[in-house]
Amino acid sequence: MPGQVRNQLNQAQTSSPSASTDAAQSSSGGSSASAGQHAAAKPKMSHKPSAKPSAAASATAAASTTVALTGRRDPFTPLLTADQGASNRPENLPPGKAGLMVDTLRVNGIVQGPNGMIAIVENPQDRVYFLREGDKLYDGSVTHIVLDGVSFHQTGADAFGKPVDREVTKRLNPSGTGDSQ
Repeated sequence: MPGQVRNQLNQAQTSSPSASTDAAQSSSGGSSASAGQHAAAKPKMSHKPSAKPSAAASATAAASTTVALTGRRDPFTPLLTADQGASNRPENLPPGKAGLMVDTLRVNGIVQGPNGMIAIVENPQDRVYFLREGDKLYDGSVTHIVLDGVSFHQTGADAFGKPVDREVTKRLNPSGTGDSQ
């Protein structure tokens, strides 16, 4: 009988440390059969690599750890983050001109070509593209190019999901008021 208890304790120690303490407690006060059944009833924890958490999940986790550690919200963290404004941008845009968004473009130059006007624009990643009238973009198209600016027809949705079309003009040399670049 003492050998059986020792074997059960050795098996419990190899399976998990908490199971060995449970088996030792139950074997000191009860029979060896109940100790083996109790140790076998404990599920084994497996250590599987988990997938990387998304950016939203990590931001939520960071905010909850701040609250969990002190019991209160950190007063210096902004209530409205800058990422919420960028949430309407898709993460995987198509390559080339088809992945350009009207709001993020900056007009660097406009030239007269043999087939019409060409606008030289730049995206936020500092990549340069040459646009002509009629080119399709991710959220619109180029409608008109003149020497001092480019007009876009932008399609989108308002806060309620209703489709909205608007004309956006980006100037080559924007003045300080009213022109967006």
